[in-house]
Amino acid sequence: MCSGIKHCKVALGFAIVFDIFGFTALFLGLFAPLEVKGRDFGDLLVYTGALLVLMSLGGWVMWYSGNIEGMPTQKDLSGLGNAVDRFARNISRKIYTHRVHRGP
Repeated sequence: MCSGIKHCKVALGFAIVFDIFGFTALFLGLFAPLEVKGRDFGDLLVYTGALLVLMSLGGWVMWYSGNIEGMPTQKDLSGLGNAVDRFARNISRKIYTHRVHRGP
């Protein structure tokens, strides 16, 4: 079930929990009438919710960064990698020979 999550499960949990609390506070501040003794606390919840959602972004970045796999090996690239290497070498040789034959 959790095979797609792989690494950094703590960062994922941090991001999800902060998103849940942040969006809950944000929507409560927007849609619920929160007055206590004539003072409105909706703005406080909106700002707190927005801050929590913004903080969860750090958790999402950490989780995503921790799940980036390394560069593929040469075997994984097989034919395409070889073709790109040959193309790059040919371009490099043409530029080099053009400069050598042209002179200073």
